[in-house]
Amino acid sequence: MSILVDENTKLIVQGITGRDGSFHAARMKEYGTKVVAGVTPGKGGSSVDDIPVFDAVAEATEATGANTSIIFVPVAFAADAVYEAVDAGLALVVIITEGIPVADMNKIYHHAAERGARFVGPNSPGLISPGKAKVGIMPARIHEPGGVGVVSRSGTLTYEVVYSLTRADLGQSTCLGIGGDPVIGTGFIDCLGMFEADAETRAVVLIGEIGGDDEERAAEYIKAAMSKPVVSFIAGRTAPPGKRMGHAGAIISGGAGTAEGKREALTAAGVGVADTPSAIPAMVKEALGLPAD
Repeated sequence: MSILVDENTKLIVQGITGRDGSFHAARMKEYGTKVVAGVTPGKGGSSVDDIPVFDAVAEATEATGANTSIIFVPVAFAADAVYEAVDAGLALVVIITEGIPVADMNKIYHHAAERGARFVGPNSPGLISPGKAKVGIMPARIHEPGGVGVVSRSGTLTYEVVYSLTRADLGQSTCLGIGGDPVIGTGFIDCLGMFEADAETRAVVLIGEIGGDDEERAAEYIKAAMSKPVVSFIAGRTAPPGKRMGHAGAIISGGAGTAEGKREALTAAGVGVADTPSAIPAMVKEALGLPAD
C-alpha cells in the first residue's frame, strides 16, 4: 500500500507544454506513472512525449478518466489552474508552482474543502510511492519501496534523508513534500493520519523547519493518535529571529516557531529528534527494533 498516489493514479499535467511541465511529464511517464493527459489552453490536439494535450481540464478528465493533476503553470495563472482542476472533479491536485499569493491560497483552501478535493502544496516537490507512481519532481533513483513514510516541509532535505534511508536498506512507502508556503493544502497531521492507517508503513520520518506551529501541533497528534514510531529532524536551529530562511513560511516571528521549541514539543511526545539528517536511519532502525549496521 501507500498514501495518495499508487498504480491506480491517472495523472493530468497542467502546463505540460512549458519547459518544466514537458520535462517532468516525461520523467513521470518514464517512471511508470500513468500520465494520461496534459492541459495547455490553445494547444489542444497536440501531444508531448505521446501524451495527448487538451485545452481544458474538464475535457481531459472526461476523455481519460483522470483522478489527479499536477500543476506546472506560471504563478500568474496558477490559482486559476487549481480552481479548474478542483471544479473538474479531480480528487488530488499537486501544486509545484511557488509564490502564489496567500490571499489566493486561503480562498483555494476553502474552495477545495467544499468540493471534497485534496491539494498538496503549493511550493511542493510533489510525492512518490516507490515502484508505483511519481507525481512531482523528486529524483526517482534514490527511492526504494519499503515501509518508511516520509513527510517534509523541505524538498532538498527530503532527498538527503531518503538517500540515507535507501543506503541503509530502509525503503519508503510514500515520500511527500507538503510545501513551504504559509498556506498549504495538506499538512503534517493529514499525512500522519494517512500513514498511521496505511498497513505498509511501519515508521514515519517527519522533516520540519522553523516558522509556524505545524510541528508542535503534529507532536500533539502523535502523542494522542499514533501507534507507529516517528523520527524527526528540524532545520534552522541557527536561524536568527525575523529573518526568512528559504521558504516563505520559514521565519521565527515574535519568539514563536523556533527550532528549539519544536524539538522540545516533539521530544515530549516521544518522537526521536535527530541532530543531523544522516542520523535518521539509525534512529528509525532502533525504533523498529532492527539491527544497526
